[in-house]
Amino acid sequence: MTILDKVQIGNTVKVNLELSKDRLSKETIDAINISSECTISDFRITDGKGIGVILCLSNGKEEWFFENEIQILDEKGNIVENEENYNENTNIKFDFFNNLNYVPKLKFNELLNPVNFMTWLFLSIKDIL
Repeated sequence: MTILDKVQIGNTVKVNLELSKDRLSKETIDAINISSECTISDFRITDGKGIGVILCLSNGKEEWFFENEIQILDEKGNIVENEENYNENTNIKFDFFNNLNYVPKLKFNELLNPVNFMTWLFLSIKDIL
């Protein structure tokens, strides 16, 4: 489930300043310190891998944030837990490796055989030269 499934333009989110402090201007940090709750004004694709949000800050300026730098709020103003989304994002990286069903073609004894090693070495050097 992506951020697009959870929020819409006009929803209120909370900015996690600790995750984004190093790239923001002093004016933006001051606005977030006044009120970390901001309104989503638009979405933006970030580097082709994720979705970011453009937020309207308390001073009226707009600033974009990565999806992981914000916390989604429900109607009552409580933070919606992102554990499900976090687990989905971390599993994407490793799902490819978990689904591999690699069966070795050679047995361990065959790999240690000096004749097989010399054949491999000869063919490898031939390709280099």
